[in-house]
Amino acid sequence: MPPLSLTAPQRRTLGWGLVAIVLLTAVALGVAAVRRVGGVVGRVGGPAPATVQHQTVVERLREVAKLVATEMTLRDVVIYEQTRFGSTKRALLVVTGRVAAGVDLERGVDVRIDSAARRVTVTLPPAEVLSVEVLDVTTYDERAGLLNPFRPTDRDAIQRRTRAQLEAAARRSGILEHADRSAARALETLLARDGYTVEIRRPVVERRPTG
Repeated sequence: MPPLSLTAPQRRTLGWGLVAIVLLTAVALGVAAVRRVGGVVGRVGGPAPATVQHQTVVERLREVAKLVATEMTLRDVVIYEQTRFGSTKRALLVVTGRVAAGVDLERGVDVRIDSAARRVTVTLPPAEVLSVEVLDVTTYDERAGLLNPFRPTDRDAIQRRTRAQLEAAARRSGILEHADRSAARALETLLARDGYTVEIRRPVVERRPTG
């Protein structure tokens, strides 16, 4: 069979056809390579679920410092008596005060983060009374003895008794238990983010009845 001979135009057409085939093949291989690389990059550098860092949680707790969770306004009757040399002085007062209770986040706080379970566990100290503020004092009766007048030391003693009674009344009213619950809710709202749940724990503390 005689060899196939091609004219010049036919040779040019065939040459450009081969070039086109080579280019299309290269483009196809390039697209496949880009897809493979893109898949690897997507697996390696794609957006991963955000993680909560221990230091971030600690810094947020430090910003709050003392978490005032509950305030209670109370009214109580204070009776002060003191006898000296057989002479008695007596004062009867009605006092109004504000007692604040909360959690001191600068001490006794432990933070544990489980990134796999996406859980933040915070162990808190028990709530405590943070402040007692006397708002109003009305004296209904004050009698001094002939040999036992009222002195500045008596006024100081009355002030200490007033604050102690207001604090005791607040404790009897359940201010610490309410502060524990309020602090837990506040911290759950503060720390819950990026799909993490927050668990608040406290050491078991025996609270003795007051009053």
